[in-house]
Amino acid sequence: MNLYLSLLLGYSAFLVGVGFWLGRQVRGSSDFFVAGRQLGPGLIFATVLAANIGAGSAVGASGLGYRQGLSAWWWNGSAGIGSLLLALWIGPRIWRRAARHNFYTVGDLLEQRYGRPVRGIVAALLWLGTLFILAGQLIAIGWILNVVTGAPRWMGCVIGGVVIVLYFTAGGLHGSARVNLVQLVVKLAGFAVAVPLLVSRVGGLRAIGASPTLSPEAFDFWDGNTSIGFLSLLVPAFMISPGLLQKAYGGKDARAVRTGFAANAVVLMAFGFVPALVGMIARMQHPSLPDPELALPVALVRDVPAWIGAIALAAVFSAEVSASDAILFMLSTSLSRDLYQRFVDPAASDRRLLGVARIAAVAGGMGGIVAAIVLAGIIKALTVFYSLVGVSLFVPVVVALHSDKRRPREALASIVAGTATFLAVAFATGSRGWGPLTPNLTGLVASALAFALVALITPSQGDAAATQRA
Repeated sequence: MNLYLSLLLGYSAFLVGVGFWLGRQVRGSSDFFVAGRQLGPGLIFATVLAANIGAGSAVGASGLGYRQGLSAWWWNGSAGIGSLLLALWIGPRIWRRAARHNFYTVGDLLEQRYGRPVRGIVAALLWLGTLFILAGQLIAIGWILNVVTGAPRWMGCVIGGVVIVLYFTAGGLHGSARVNLVQLVVKLAGFAVAVPLLVSRVGGLRAIGASPTLSPEAFDFWDGNTSIGFLSLLVPAFMISPGLLQKAYGGKDARAVRTGFAANAVVLMAFGFVPALVGMIARMQHPSLPDPELALPVALVRDVPAWIGAIALAAVFSAEVSASDAILFMLSTSLSRDLYQRFVDPAASDRRLLGVARIAAVAGGMGGIVAAIVLAGIIKALTVFYSLVGVSLFVPVVVALHSDKRRPREALASIVAGTATFLAVAFATGSRGWGPLTPNLTGLVASALAFALVALITPSQGDAAATQRA
């Protein structure tokens, strides 16, 4: 057994052990769903950043850096911009609503404003979409184990999925928020040690700038199509992603939510340069990789001393695991609270709800493993989820936080128009769109227009009630 595999197996066993130990402190669904609403700014920062530095931001973005160069920053940078808007605008508002009405999921907010049908449709849509983002994380784990051991990618996906399901199912948000703190320390330390060594190995930043292996386009930071595409895809998604909003629900007050998410946004935007740089270095050192998404694990195994590479690989593995538990969090809470309790067994006891949440986490993990084996790449898998979140959920959530009127027709029209337009444009253009009008942006515009149009021609339920009282 080589050094890399030994460390990854030991680290996995440690995570599972900590998850089960913390799981003993989970007494009810409140601990599992929202950590008892006791997360301070430090734990919010740790659990959110740990979730955000995952397959897309590390392995996937390094693959983008390998192909495109510096413009790969926009993957993490756009996520950071969306996170900053969440910190300063959406997060504190939604925390106050959640604390006042004892919300556990985003579905609770949607039902209060738009009724049960909207809650059910969004929950089902996002549950399916979330399987794709989990698949993206497991694909990254598969690549890591492929480079380290030569094992086929599918085997790595299975191993990673089992580890994640075991430790998350025990502790929910209460456990994962604390495990994420350990994971965050590991991943940031690993990158802090490995990246300077990678830069030094190729002769420094000047040598990267003068490398004949890299085309002039690799140094085009803006790269219009890339930047606009990622901004329209990731900014809305990171403002209203159900998994991130539910972590905001767990804050002990609005200030903790604002501070924790803002700190995450700053670090995420700074981190964006790391995978772009690693991808460019991998292109210089290994110009013929069979898949660009191998750039990061190959560089860590071949281009730095073994003990440093092992630590850095543990950091990358930690990134994928921590992001995956955030996704299982969405899968389990959405299915148990938004679908099971609301539509199957409204009288479910707290103990029953907790049990269903854990079963849902196992089912979601198995579904993610299957999707990871079938799908081709990380960025493609993540794009499906972020697209669905943005075009279906952004407009209804923003309106719900700024209006007390019930507008179920408008919300349904917005969800249908946004999703249908996105799918139609993606299919018609091969997911390219028309210049700056990406499928995501056209879906968002259609969603907003549909909501506004239906609002103009039909009174809201709140307006109707006021008319009857008059």
